[in-house]
Amino acid sequence: MMSSHPKRIAIVTGATSGIGEATARTFVTAGFAVVGNGRTADKLSALESELGASFVGVAGDASEADVIQQMLETAENQFGSPADIVVVNAGRGLGGAVTSADADAFEEVMRINIGGAMRLMQAAGRHMVAAQQDTYPKKAADIVVIGSVVGRHISPFSAVYGSTKFAVHALVEGLRREIGPKGVRVSLVEPGIVVSGFQAVAGYSDDLVREFDEKFGPLLFGEDIANAIHHIVTQPPHVHISDIVVRPTRQDYP
Repeated sequence: MMSSHPKRIAIVTGATSGIGEATARTFVTAGFAVVGNGRTADKLSALESELGASFVGVAGDASEADVIQQMLETAENQFGSPADIVVVNAGRGLGGAVTSADADAFEEVMRINIGGAMRLMQAAGRHMVAAQQDTYPKKAADIVVIGSVVGRHISPFSAVYGSTKFAVHALVEGLRREIGPKGVRVSLVEPGIVVSGFQAVAGYSDDLVREFDEKFGPLLFGEDIANAIHHIVTQPPHVHISDIVVRPTRQDYP
């Protein structure tokens, strides 16, 4: 357990790369304690060594109920209080239009992007509503969900992936209406094109990524989205930024 109490205690999924890793680093720098989740135990161990006592890793699939429970328990056991920030970031991409996408791969993406996000949002919501009964408006509680601009505007090159983000956006708004009145802020962050390992996992070709950079660059990095997330969670408890879109300046669409 840390010797001094942190400003906030956060759970961040997908913390071993991209937006999740950048968010974990930004939070630790800001004086937050972080439980970071990812599938790569070695990377989590390396982050623990680098970031020190303010970061602890929980390896596993963030869409599984037992891993979600482990993250919640670890936050309280390691840092002395329940988590008051949960960043729902873990997910994967899938390139391709409706007629060309791999249907089997799409089912797995739906399981992770929609089912996994819903499980974590549900667990975090129940957990935070109970805590906020006695602490709001003295303290903030935040669930921040990473969506996408392709969950707002249909894009032919990633229509099937975008459909999972449309679903996530609906879940976020439903949760906001349900638990916002109970003192829990639910926020959606919709990034444009962010340079990370996402493109390779999604099956985007090198030529397509180069085209993005030529057309829209300079592109975003994980740190840019992490800064937006930090801005959301550091507002006074009565101020709620419910939806924010972050694009590279030259990205006109999607």
